[in-house]
Amino acid sequence: MIIDIIIPALNEANSIGLVINDIPKNLVRHIIVGDNGSTDETAKIAQTHGAIVVPAPTKGYGTACLAAMELIQNLGQPPDIVVFLDGDYSDYPEQLAEVIQPIVSEDVDLVIGSRALGQRQDGSMTLPQKFGNWLATHLIWWIYGVRFTDLGPFRAIKWAALRKLNMKDPDFGWTAEMQVKAARQKLKIAEVPVNYRRRIGQSKVSGTIKGSLMAGYKILWVVFRGR
Repeated sequence: MIIDIIIPALNEANSIGLVINDIPKNLVRHIIVGDNGSTDETAKIAQTHGAIVVPAPTKGYGTACLAAMELIQNLGQPPDIVVFLDGDYSDYPEQLAEVIQPIVSEDVDLVIGSRALGQRQDGSMTLPQKFGNWLATHLIWWIYGVRFTDLGPFRAIKWAALRKLNMKDPDFGWTAEMQVKAARQKLKIAEVPVNYRRRIGQSKVSGTIKGSLMAGYKILWVVFRGR
């Protein structure tokens, strides 16, 4: 199977090289970094480590992912699977084989790497993050009848399924939108445990009270709007 990886990144110069280094290169065709207007050397370091960098200067997590998806669409031969992970070195890229396994062996459409099911380093998730994940996943279960344990960033999805989801959210609601739309379209979904560590640098979302509130509001809005 052809696998491409998308990494949205904003000012992750201290971590992006580590992330790319830990990706099992024998499993991957392209590593695409959606550079979300970084003012440091994120783009340069990513290119040095072998990634394709696509500019996405308008701020927003989803905007960076969408820019990378557009690049993939224009590459020619599409991938079978697209994997998303963060650029802050909180995910464990070496778990890639575990995340894609349900797609390869069970023909699953979407796999969520669940931090709730894996091992989390102390301090890797704030209390608002834990509560927000719990609330959002329970709302998706109650409203759409699909159980998730996490809205984690490390995930894999068939390219054809991703295209059908018609993703739109430009910022904090990206992961929730994908899971809500997958539930509504009755995609075959699985979760696998993934480990999680404290990120390098400060989070643009959970690192501030304002960011946490904005992200929480947007995620809930996406969950209810999907109904």
